Amino acid sequence: MEEWGKMSTPTGFMEYKRELPADRSPLERIKDWDEFHKHLPDDQLRTQGSRCMDCGTPYCHTGMELAGGASGCPVNNLIPEWNNLIYRGLWREALERLHKTNNFPEFTGRVCPAPCEGSCTVGLIGDAVTIKTIEQAIIDRGFDEGWVVPQPPQLRTGKKVAVVGSGPAGMACAAQLNKAGHTVTVYERADRIGGLLTYGIPTMKLDKGIVQRRVDLLEAEGVDFVTNTEIGKDIAAEELLAGFDAIVLCGGATKARGVDIEGSDLNGVHMAMDYLNGTIKSYLDSGLEDGNYISAKDKDVIVIGGGDTGTDCVATALRHGCKSVTQFGTHAKAPLQRDSITNPWPQFPNVYTLDYAHEEAKALYGEDPRAFSVLTKKFVGDENGQLKELHTVQIERIVDETGRKIYKEIPGTEKVWPADLVFIAVGFEGPENTLVQAFEVEQDRRTNVKARYGEYRTSVDKVFAAGDMRRGQSLVVWAINEGREAAREVDKYLMGSSMLP
Repeated sequence: MEEWGKMSTPTGFMEYKRELPADRSPLERIKDWDEFHKHLPDDQLRTQGSRCMDCGTPYCHTGMELAGGASGCPVNNLIPEWNNLIYRGLWREALERLHKTNNFPEFTGRVCPAPCEGSCTVGLIGDAVTIKTIEQAIIDRGFDEGWVVPQPPQLRTGKKVAVVGSGPAGMACAAQLNKAGHTVTVYERADRIGGLLTYGIPTMKLDKGIVQRRVDLLEAEGVDFVTNTEIGKDIAAEELLAGFDAIVLCGGATKARGVDIEGSDLNGVHMAMDYLNGTIKSYLDSGLEDGNYISAKDKDVIVIGGGDTGTDCVATALRHGCKSVTQFGTHAKAPLQRDSITNPWPQFPNVYTLDYAHEEAKALYGEDPRAFSVLTKKFVGDENGQLKELHTVQIERIVDETGRKIYKEIPGTEKVWPADLVFIAVGFEGPENTLVQAFEVEQDRRTNVKARYGEYRTSVDKVFAAGDMRRGQSLVVWAINEGREAAREVDKYLMGSSMLP
C-alpha cells in the first residue's frame, strides 16, 4: 500500500486501456424493467483509477459552461482525489471525499451524461478515464458496506424552511439545509418523492428503490416529506409565507413544448412525459397489471425529438413490445470523431454514439432507430380520427443572407411513415404557471423564475428558486449544484453567515 499523499501511477493512462462494465444483453434486458448496467470487479476499478493523470489543472471538476454545454463536473467533484483513493484501495475515504461535493452520487453515477469525462485530459490523446463508472462503484459499495447511515444534525436552529418540489434540486437543498440545523419540509404534488428522478427517468436507468433509499435516509435525518400536495392548489402560498422563515421553489421546468403540426389533435398523438410517467406509475403501482398507461404493444411508434426524453420513449416502447419504433431528430447525424475546430476539448464531445435504447432497437430490428435531419409536416388519421401515418421531409441547416442558421427543406425527400402512436419529445418551455402565479414571482424572458445564479433570490422576500425552475431544463447534476448553492444562500439569509459549501 502506497504511503498517504502518493498519487496513482503516473503512467497508468499509457499502460492501461479504458474499460467499461459490460451491460446486460440488449435482447435480454428489453424483456424487463431492471437496470441494465453491470459492475467492474475491484481490481479493474483500481486499474481504471490509475489512469487518472492528476493533472495540474483538472478540467474534469471545473464545472464551467462552454458553448451552451457543461464542461467538467457542475458539483465540482474532487475526481482526481477519489480516483487516487480507489487506486490505493481506500474505498471508505473515497466515499467521504465524494460526499463532500455530491449529495446523491447514486443518481449522477447512473443518469449523468458525464461532462467530466468529456473534459478529461487523457481524452486529448486517448480515451477518457471511466469517471462515472468509478463514482457509481464508490457509492454502491458505500451502501453495500453499511457506511452510508443517517447523520442528523446535533443542534437545531429553530428556523423553518419549506422546499417546494422533491426533484434533485429540492432534495439537495433540503439535505443541505437540514445539515445546517434548520427544520425542513419538502412538498411534492405527486404521490411519490423524487420529482423527475421518480417520474421522468425510466426504471431501467434508475431503479426507484435507489431513490427511495435516499429519501428514507433524509427522513431519518429529520427532513419531512409531504406528498400529494400542490402549492397554489392544496395549500395557498400565503400559508407557506406565514408559516416558514424561508421558501425555496424547486418545481422544475415541466411545461412540455408542443408542436404546431396539422393533425396533432388526432388520437394516438401524445406528449412524451405522459407516456413515460404513465408507464412508470403503473409499473410501481402494479407491475403494469392495472393497464393505466399508454401501451405501444404491436404498434408502429414514432418519437419526435432526438434528446434523452425521446430516447427513453424508444426504450419504453421496446419493452411494451412495439411493432416498430423510429426516433426523429431535426439535427444532422453527429461525426464519428470530435471536430477540433467547432467542438474542441474541454467541451462535451458531440460525436455519434448509440445510447442504450438505440443499442436495443438495433439489436432487435438490425439498425439504429434514429432518422436524422427530419421535419414532420403533418399527421394523418383515418375516418375515426385515429392516427395512421405521418408525412416528413428531409432538411438541411444553412446560413441565410442575414447570418441566421435556418432549416431548409430538401425537395424530393418527402416520405410517408405508418404510425399508430406518436410521442412528442421536443423539450420543455419552462415551469408550470400554478406555482409561479401563487407566489407572484417575476419571470425572465424564457418564463423561468427570475433569480440570479449564485444568489437564488426571487423578487419576493424570503422566497428563493433553484434548479430547472430557475435555469430551464438541464442536467440532474446542475439541479444538485443549484440546490446545494441555494441552501447556502438561504442559510446566510436566516443566520447571517453559512458554513455550507
